[in-house]
Amino acid sequence: MTPPIRPLVLALSLGLLALASTDAHAQRKRAAARAPAVPAQCTDFYAQANAEWLKANPVPADPGAASALGQLAARSLQQQRDLLDAAMQSPQNEVQKRLGDFWASGLDEAAVEADGSKPIAPLLSRIDAIKRAKDVPAAIAALHQVGIPVAFNFAPDVDLKALDRHIGYFMQGGMGLPDPAFYTRGDADTQALLGRYGDYVKQVLALTGTPQARLEADTRAVIDIETAIARKSQSMADLNNPFRTYVPVPAADVAKRYRNLQLAQFLEAQGVKDDLVSLPDPALFAELDAMVARVKPEQWRAYLRWRVGDAMAPYLSRSFREASFGFRGQVLAGQAAPAPRWQQVLEAINTAAGPMLGREYAERHLTPAARRRAGVVIDEVREAQVAAVARAAWLSDEAKAEAAAKLKDLKIEVGTPRRDLDYTVQPMGRGSFGGNMLIASAWRHREEMRRIGKGNADRRWDVLPQQPALAYDIAQNRLIVTAAVLQPPVFDAADPAMVYGAYGALVGNQLTRAVDAKGALVDARGELRSWWTPADKSAWLHLGERVANQYAAYDYPGVKGAKVNGTLVRDEGLGDLAGLELAWEAYAKAHADAKPAERQAFFQAWSRMWAQQLSPNAASERLTADIHAPGPLRSNVPLGNLPAFAAAYGCKAGQPMQRAEAEQIRVWR
Repeated sequence: MTPPIRPLVLALSLGLLALASTDAHAQRKRAAARAPAVPAQCTDFYAQANAEWLKANPVPADPGAASALGQLAARSLQQQRDLLDAAMQSPQNEVQKRLGDFWASGLDEAAVEADGSKPIAPLLSRIDAIKRAKDVPAAIAALHQVGIPVAFNFAPDVDLKALDRHIGYFMQGGMGLPDPAFYTRGDADTQALLGRYGDYVKQVLALTGTPQARLEADTRAVIDIETAIARKSQSMADLNNPFRTYVPVPAADVAKRYRNLQLAQFLEAQGVKDDLVSLPDPALFAELDAMVARVKPEQWRAYLRWRVGDAMAPYLSRSFREASFGFRGQVLAGQAAPAPRWQQVLEAINTAAGPMLGREYAERHLTPAARRRAGVVIDEVREAQVAAVARAAWLSDEAKAEAAAKLKDLKIEVGTPRRDLDYTVQPMGRGSFGGNMLIASAWRHREEMRRIGKGNADRRWDVLPQQPALAYDIAQNRLIVTAAVLQPPVFDAADPAMVYGAYGALVGNQLTRAVDAKGALVDARGELRSWWTPADKSAWLHLGERVANQYAAYDYPGVKGAKVNGTLVRDEGLGDLAGLELAWEAYAKAHADAKPAERQAFFQAWSRMWAQQLSPNAASERLTADIHAPGPLRSNVPLGNLPAFAAAYGCKAGQPMQRAEAEQIRVWR
């Protein structure tokens, strides 16, 4: 909005010009007629739509960021806190009773301090019982059962050749540093980090009761064991490639091949009876198998004590917590100070018992009417997607048929997972936060293991209902909408503009993932195969290049002299444009008689989701790492490609918010 003083200044200036020269005044009037002022909405729609938010949320101190979606996430945390407070004071059911006790035990810092390392004492005693090499595998299996993976990781994931089931994946793990390269690189910075890590290991070993005389030797044993694992581990790039980590083998063969590790007994201890597992790194497991016999029992005891102490440190007494934060929080994550106690306890509950909290959160914060409305809009946007696919000139007939079949068979889960979990958990009580953490962690591990086997592919989500998220699950051809995301600025059942312009556009973004270049790798039957023709792939690549070029033409807000990395934000930018196109089509069909102001509100709802303030350092970090464009551009760039936006605000081709028709990118319109 123009500051109040500006019209007066402008009027005085024109008045002085008129006194000086009537000819000059006439010339100015003719020029103004030739080039009328561009309305604010057609110059920078983001600034106009978010003016109040930007004024109320100044740029935070360095390094910091504020955003409308960040405020949504913070609100969901507060809602969880309020729910747990109520469950602690007056539980309404057995699940709330367990959650309330868990919460109370974590908030009672005096009790946590008095508890010291008692919660892990039974685990340490189990480890101390290792006397011979054959005792090691059983101890490893026992720690996995309570959710503390040691030596390696084992977790369920989708069978890439039969997407209707999960199998168990044996994967690398058991290292305290996040990247195997930290153990093997010889540069000065890495060696310095490894030195600080050794100091942290020694701290934790001392806290678990290791005698002073053994600290140096046991610390060395821990580093040596983890380094041996690291040398046989994949790079992080390989680890993030699902096709690299999927190597199905009969479970019986794995048990025979690695006899020292006793993997048959391991699977039995986890409650897994499936006949297939994935084991992508036989060299790593051969090394682990050899280490069971080669590494001395006292060295294994040191390593396992360390892993228990490190895993449980955030949930024990202050000395443990301070040691953990000093290395993991400050050194690795660069945090200046730990989160408030309530937030630490909430994070712990979500880690160990998140699905339990999620069920209660949805009951409290998602009404049946809102759930139904959210589902209806998904169906409407899906109809728009089906129609758009059918008319898309750039897709082959074969691809259109497969895309239509996938969209028809799409599974939709709103609020909470379709299939619930078994909430049978032993009573927690309010006596020991660390003990409750182990009880809940063991329960969640049990439920994870129950995902393995035929018919369990959609048992639950990989996100929690209390976490704001809207995502397409490519393996299950499933759209997931969490309870927490169904609130402003994304969703308000009483506000059609927000329902379509914000939520509907996000739905369209994710539905496009079912039929885009990645979605085209899984067909309607859930089989892995590429169903796009070379021409389809080429057309999509061309669309992506055009999107990348559009973004790359803009300066990155808050970073002097830097342009947006168009290639980095290409895929998300393409998804945003596609989602907006579909949402607008669904809105225009459902609200054909919408008034001009209501149509404008659709676009305002889109833009207001991306309200954002970044400190200079935060902006610099996101420039090279964030796959999403900065808020102002995430708002404006897609809108500049939509004639419907121009029509709503009277923008003309060539103005900043409306590209000439030849420059507009069309995905589905």
